Amino acid sequence: MAVPKRKTSPSRRGMRRSHDALRVEAFNECSNCGELKRPHHVCDACGHYNGREIVAVGA
Repeated sequence: MAVPKRKTSPSRRGMRRSHDALRVEAFNECSNCGELKRPHHVCDACGHYNGREIVAVGA
């Protein structure tokens, strides 16, 4: 069975874990209503995407 010959240093352990951090969710302002929305998604508040109404949202 494979066993490590040396203890993994804290620096090497940290370098291995450097990609495990959680990323901050990206938000953009809707050009139509100004609400925050995810990029490349239809706005939940007004139903617009790329300057056009995609989904009719009943108010």
